[in-house]
Amino acid sequence: MPDPLPPDEPASFPKGRILVVDDEADIRESLETLLCLEGYTVELAQNGAEGLRRAESANYDMVLLDLMMPDRSGMEVLREIRERDTETPVFMITAYGSVEVAVSALKNGANDYFSKPWDNEKLLLEIDRMIAHSRLARENAQLKRALKQYSFPNIIGKNDRMLRILDLVTQVAPSRATILITGETGTGKELIAKGIHANSARADQPFVPVNSGSVPSELLESALFGHVKGAFTGAIASRKGYFETANKGTIFFDEIGTISPETQAKLLRVIQEREFMPVGSTDTVKVDVRIIAATNADLKKLVDDGKFREDLYYRLNVIDLALPPLRERKEDIPPLVEHFFQKFARENEKFLDADGKSLLRMDPEAMRLLLDYNWPGNVRELENAVERAVVLASQATVLVDVLPDSILQEGGVKIRRDASGMLPADASLPEILADFERRKIMEALESVNWSQTEAAEKLHIPLSTLNQKIKRLSIDVKRKSGGAGAP
Repeated sequence: MPDPLPPDEPASFPKGRILVVDDEADIRESLETLLCLEGYTVELAQNGAEGLRRAESANYDMVLLDLMMPDRSGMEVLREIRERDTETPVFMITAYGSVEVAVSALKNGANDYFSKPWDNEKLLLEIDRMIAHSRLARENAQLKRALKQYSFPNIIGKNDRMLRILDLVTQVAPSRATILITGETGTGKELIAKGIHANSARADQPFVPVNSGSVPSELLESALFGHVKGAFTGAIASRKGYFETANKGTIFFDEIGTISPETQAKLLRVIQEREFMPVGSTDTVKVDVRIIAATNADLKKLVDDGKFREDLYYRLNVIDLALPPLRERKEDIPPLVEHFFQKFARENEKFLDADGKSLLRMDPEAMRLLLDYNWPGNVRELENAVERAVVLASQATVLVDVLPDSILQEGGVKIRRDASGMLPADASLPEILADFERRKIMEALESVNWSQTEAAEKLHIPLSTLNQKIKRLSIDVKRKSGGAGAP
């Protein structure tokens, strides 16, 4: 059964949503009438199979389940429900109100049972009580779940998939297990790796990142395992590698799919034996290092294509953390924007209150463009976009005109002009603002003979900000100033 509805979700089900599963039409109708008059939303299933289908495809605050049905018994349905969902309250309906039936139902996971005929007032009181208790328990569980984010101060979000990943990270961080983090470029794989390290017993030991793709394959082995003096031309002294540096700590391999077959074999030995030989040495070095690997490639396909060792793949993939792209967690964009506002406002010392907190906020139209954008570069691209916006912003409310062109173009925002160079009558507010800004900058530049330093002073903005605006607004400074460019 899907996760129960969170307490703030069932706006359309103010009192609760109840599933009634009973093969007797008059029982279903009686319960439906009773519960609807009390403000509950009721859905009906006429047999066990239909009840299971509904329970698997929707969220309910309670299930009222008949014990005796022709296609399958209520006990059997109860057991199948409990295999998927241990939280949603289930009341058994029975015409046989014996102690044995009650004990059996409770053992199989029922919260309570009631007999036919029932007392309407008592039944409603029990349903109200149980649903209220269940919702309170869910709220507490969600609060505890959210608090786990405090262990990951740089990982921002409320998306369910990300919260489940953080739950799993919390579970696996204290272990020695090797972890494989997969996801598109810019999804935050290294942040997750750092979070695992920070929440492990190795937190006070080194965290050593290795960008496997940026180190030439002929140098990677020496970088990882070190070398002895004279091991190769230019080895004028012995040198420790990343593994020795990371001893007792964590080594993080980014782009693990790019390493050569020879290095793959040696890495496998380190995982299996916890030892290696430096290049040019015959002596082994023992290490205690936890390995976390990351890739934006499909490692299983590389295995199938013979480009990655299958045994190494399974050694690395003890725990698999698949990070969702930003386009699949867009509810995280507003809190991420606020996080980056705080970061870059402090770095640039702009728009801060007396306590050093950011005063910046995103204009609703600008936020709409961010939410509509596809984010091929994921969180990293969003971070860059917000940094640019903070640097270019001339007021605390960030307008669309400081967003990157890629976001504006995808959102259908562009500056249009007619043959005379004027904006059309139906120009949008972003077009009008951008055109106004361009004209004011041009006027300032012309008034100081195209000296960008003097123009920046005249406009009361930093020279670096003016330069970025000139580039964004396609102002041809070199041509106007006779090729001089900057003063």
